[in-house]
Amino acid sequence: MNKTSKSLFDNATVGALTVPNRFAMAPMSRARAAADGTPTALMSNYYAQRAGAGLIIAEGTHPTAAGRLGPWVPGLHQDAHRLGWSRVADAVHTAGGRIFVQLMHSGRLAHPAFLPHGLHPVGPSPVAARTDIYTEAGREPAVRPQVLSGNEIRDIVEDFAHAAVRAMAAGLDGVEIHAANGYLLHQFLAENANLRTDDWGGSVPGRIRLTVEVVRAVAAAIGAHRVGLRISPANRFGDLIEQDPEDTYTTLVHELAQEQDQLAYLHLVESGDAGLDDVIQAGWTGGLVVTPTLARPGDPAKLKAAQAWLDRGADMIAFGRGFLANPDFVDRVRHGAPLNPPSPHGTYGGDHHGYTDYPTLEQAPAAHT
Repeated sequence: MNKTSKSLFDNATVGALTVPNRFAMAPMSRARAAADGTPTALMSNYYAQRAGAGLIIAEGTHPTAAGRLGPWVPGLHQDAHRLGWSRVADAVHTAGGRIFVQLMHSGRLAHPAFLPHGLHPVGPSPVAARTDIYTEAGREPAVRPQVLSGNEIRDIVEDFAHAAVRAMAAGLDGVEIHAANGYLLHQFLAENANLRTDDWGGSVPGRIRLTVEVVRAVAAAIGAHRVGLRISPANRFGDLIEQDPEDTYTTLVHELAQEQDQLAYLHLVESGDAGLDDVIQAGWTGGLVVTPTLARPGDPAKLKAAQAWLDRGADMIAFGRGFLANPDFVDRVRHGAPLNPPSPHGTYGGDHHGYTDYPTLEQAPAAHT
């Protein structure tokens, strides 16, 4: 493990990119796309405002219509989606930034209320999540998903690869595959959601198979150096329970670490179990992005945790809420300046309020509207 001293303000390498600092903007769903999933001019402005991040990882974006997370979220499976993301990429690059997009299939955390064309949520097994789903009408109980056949699973693998190709055509710098936080790939990893006994379940190699095949297909389509993978071991979001996360994730990491071409990074969401995180990190030899899960973004404890991870060998640290309310988050941390508090309105859906109207330090004296 590399323990050379690093600073959040040092440059770093992410795949083929050299980035000017070690702050990654974590993917956060903000629901500002058009009704059909096309990224909007408002989204272009939002991401360009935050181009000071070493790397922006844009919000979860569905690679197929059935994978949609909710109303007003972006997709990447139509030409209109590609054109919308090209405007986002151009805006970020013009502002001097770098941007990956997160590819995410919601699986059983979708809902018929917002899926188009009569589609129904899908999953590895017919087990509904014991949680509510956000819809335009409010929160609704999750429904029992339709079980994916082997052929349908292979189609999803191809959907991820095709979306990644569209991302490159849009001028984005890379993609992050979302195998965390309770969504489809994570559902296949978790024993309580994946009850299958075929090649896509029944054992650790079976449960990790979908994630491994998606990663390999995407890497083959666009180059491994443009691909990241996000995992959240032992995370119970979406009513998932992993009985032995150490076995699952060390096997997954070992499998992917054997690839001839290394991924741009592994994005580890801190599990809260330092021993588990250490074991997973020890099995990974490539780039590492870490999201510390404790403390608020401006809390000294958060920055201390970030530095501790850099000292342990992480390459970048992902921050979510800090970037949400502070377009100049990196500069504020650099100067020890106070952070804007998040607005109680506009976190998920709406117009520019609580989205692109947060002031920078230079704008701070002006009224926040």
